[in-house]
Amino acid sequence: MHTSFADLNGQSFCVRTWGEPDAPPLLILHGFPEYGGAWADLAPYLTDRFYCIAPDQRGYGQSWCPEGVQSYALSQLVSDMAALIETHGAPFAVLGHDWGASVAYGLAMFRPDLVDRLIIANGVHPVPFQRAMAAGGAQSEASQYINQLRAPDAAQKLSENNFALLERFFRHGMGLDWLTESRMAEYRTEWARPGRLEAMLNWYRASPLVVAQPGLPATDLPDLPLDRLHVRCPHLLLWGPDDKALLPEATEGLETFAPNLTRITIPGTDHWLHHQKPQDVAHAIQEWIQTA
Repeated sequence: MHTSFADLNGQSFCVRTWGEPDAPPLLILHGFPEYGGAWADLAPYLTDRFYCIAPDQRGYGQSWCPEGVQSYALSQLVSDMAALIETHGAPFAVLGHDWGASVAYGLAMFRPDLVDRLIIANGVHPVPFQRAMAAGGAQSEASQYINQLRAPDAAQKLSENNFALLERFFRHGMGLDWLTESRMAEYRTEWARPGRLEAMLNWYRASPLVVAQPGLPATDLPDLPLDRLHVRCPHLLLWGPDDKALLPEATEGLETFAPNLTRITIPGTDHWLHHQKPQDVAHAIQEWIQTA
């Protein structure tokens, strides 16, 4: 792994890379509450085919951390990563997990000139996800944590007692044998950087998506530009079936927006599939790339 800093739209971003720079580039985008270094389990298994590029996204780790909720609107997050791709020469294959999947989808939908393959690992397209969260059913119940993370005092509560509550959130209902105490210490180091936790939570606050109360379907939903939310390039959706935060219903109807979609389930994994079975995830990506 090599760590450097890149100037993106006039701001400094920490970027980790694995592999040879002359290999085809793969941009890999972390989610909450991770950072670019979280790809250290998976990336080494992909370097025989890709030059893996993993930034700390805006507000995370050692990258630029602006204040204010609107600094974390999806358009801003996509602009950062578009600038990164443009510094290397387009197009890229892009892999996103969790919130990184939202940015990856944004790139594929709004900057299709920059993305030739889209890979999502337990992440969601905004339309099926909003439908599921608004229905008042199982996904609405599973997503109640979003409202908790949007609360004004969330950063204070999550950081108390050396991030005990955030660690509990990280571990909730998931298989985390991979999360050793030494690795947990690395995460705490990243979370403790000034302003970072508040910025990480601002990703949730900036999102217009609505979470319904269980049993009470929501009707006042954001007006999503459906005609612009299509993925034209080949798209692979990798899924850990034991995910407690994102349920299968959150991807129902995805084919409407991604007609060139392949779905692959990684058995025995949940939301953290890229940590739990990185070899299996890498194998699925490599097999798909050969045929996509």
